[in-house]
Amino acid sequence: MFENKSPIIIGCDHAAFLLKEKFKKQILQWGLSIDDAGTNSGDSVDYTDYGIKVASAVSTGKFERGVLLCGTGLGMSMVANRFSNVRGALCTGIFSAKMSRLHNDSNLLVIGARVTGDALATEILMAWLDTPFEGGRHQLRLDKFNRINE
Repeated sequence: MFENKSPIIIGCDHAAFLLKEKFKKQILQWGLSIDDAGTNSGDSVDYTDYGIKVASAVSTGKFERGVLLCGTGLGMSMVANRFSNVRGALCTGIFSAKMSRLHNDSNLLVIGARVTGDALATEILMAWLDTPFEGGRHQLRLDKFNRINE
C-alpha cells in the first residue's frame, strides 16, 4: 500500500477541522508522515490563509503533495490552483480521485467536509494516495499545461 511514502502537508478551515483531525490519525495509521498547517480549532478563520500555506509548500517543492479541506472544497481549490506547479483536484468520489492522479498527476487533494461524508472522504483520500501517475500520453498533456504561464 502507498508506493509514495513522502510526507503530506494538510490544512483546513474551521468547517473541516474535525475531518482534518480524522485524516491525520488515519494517515499516521497508514504509516505516512504528516505536517499540519492548521487551523487548530473549529473557531472561524479565513480559508485562504491555510490554503496559501499548503499550496505554497507544494508549489515550492517543500512537499510533494498536500491535502486541503474546507466546507465545500471550492474555495480551497481556487486558492490552490493559483500557485504554479500545483495541480489541485477537488474530488467528490473515488473515481475522480483516482483519475486526478492517473491522468493529471494531481499533487494536492481538496475535499469539502460539509458535502462529503467522513467515510467517503477517507476512501477518497486512500484512493488518491494509492494511485500512481500513468505518465505517457498524459505527461505530454501536462507539459502543455505547464507551459501556460511561461
